[in-house]
Amino acid sequence: MNKIWLLGATMCMVLAFGSCKPKQSAYKAAYEQAKEKESTVPVETTYEQTEEPVAPVSKPRTADASTRQERIRAAQGEDESGLKRFSVVIGSFKNKTNAYSLKERMQGEGYRALLGENEQGMLRVIVSSFDNKADAIESRDGIRSQFHDAWILERQY
Repeated sequence: MNKIWLLGATMCMVLAFGSCKPKQSAYKAAYEQAKEKESTVPVETTYEQTEEPVAPVSKPRTADASTRQERIRAAQGEDESGLKRFSVVIGSFKNKTNAYSLKERMQGEGYRALLGENEQGMLRVIVSSFDNKADAIESRDGIRSQFHDAWILERQY
């Protein structure tokens, strides 16, 4: 019985390793065909450069960006007067330590960051707050180089 198993295993090994061997002649033929095609394709090397004057493009100030609406208030120990109708949020945390850490980091970089808290207890790290939506959009677009997922929160009273 053991001899039959050994013979079967040997046959499987021979078939497995013998049939999957790449043929060097097949690679060589494919290489030569590709080389032949490459040499028959005409290559155009003349490039024409023209310089056209480029007019500066300014972003239109639109107020159609999407916002998230929440009832939010200044977190404990924060200045309520800094929280206006439209705010740029760069982080949202349940953990107070993480929220305060990001707030302090942003204050160290010169932002007037503050923390807002919604009705579910989520702490929002706000870097700027405006009465005007267009100003909030402009501010959000400016900070997106550092925080790609910055968003606008519209405060509900």
